[in-house]
Amino acid sequence: MDEHERLTAHFERHRPRLRAVAYRMLGSLADADDAVQDAWLRLSRSDAEQIENLGGWLTTVVARECLHMLRSRRRRREDPFAAHLPDLIVLPDGDLDPEQEALLADSVSLALLVVLDQLTPGERLAFVLHDMFDLPFEEIAGIAGRTPAAARQLASRARRRVHDAEIPSPDADLGRQRQVVRAFYAAAWNGDFDALVQVLDPDVVLRTDFGTTRPPTVVRGASAVAKQARAPRGGELRPALVNGAIGTLITRDGRPFSVMAFTVAGDKIVRIDVVRDPDQVDRLASGLRPGTRGISGSPAS
Repeated sequence: MDEHERLTAHFERHRPRLRAVAYRMLGSLADADDAVQDAWLRLSRSDAEQIENLGGWLTTVVARECLHMLRSRRRRREDPFAAHLPDLIVLPDGDLDPEQEALLADSVSLALLVVLDQLTPGERLAFVLHDMFDLPFEEIAGIAGRTPAAARQLASRARRRVHDAEIPSPDADLGRQRQVVRAFYAAAWNGDFDALVQVLDPDVVLRTDFGTTRPPTVVRGASAVAKQARAPRGGELRPALVNGAIGTLITRDGRPFSVMAFTVAGDKIVRIDVVRDPDQVDRLASGLRPGTRGISGSPAS
């Protein structure tokens, strides 16, 4: 094995963690892959023998590139409908191959990703690196160009905003989640309003994302959400895992219509995220056809 092959092998061992960091930082699988690829290019041009902690060095490079992307994105964000759902990690609901297992490990709840997208670039950097990946504030300070005390303050502000969002923790048992979601669809198909209310948490939130064509809509409360739940004409359901939670692809007359992700906690549905952006739904649907592997919301992933 020559030096280039050894360097490639070392990098590939770190790639899953680097991609997980970048996805949580950016909420985009394509941008995450770009950040990881940038780290590889920088490593290939560096004197690797002089790098004492390769994992730490690569994490720093990826984090700095993500911070740069977030700042650029924030400056460009003039579109009033820009705050839509991040890229989804959607997989068939069944036995997963190793590549799909790796994708599932990258996933984080949609509700958390939505909140992360509302943080400032510095807050997101500090929260992701410290609270999710246990980096010390001394290292985060160097990446953010702040003092350790300032980095700690950024993480604290982010933590408060995440806490105030009251993001529900889903039940760990996917089998039980499936039963609850099936009960939801059975009630919707039968038009049974009372059964729908029974399966919904009193404070359930239904969020529908339409992409850049119109702002997202939010409906709150079991009665209000139950009134929105109806079986689409000519509709069919295809089970899926959406960012690690139970979800479905809905088709109308054989054409992809929407993707839904359910958060089930305490045997009740506490949150439903719906994607109605036609372009994104088409990409997601293409990966759930028979014989295909897992899918994401980005064509470059």
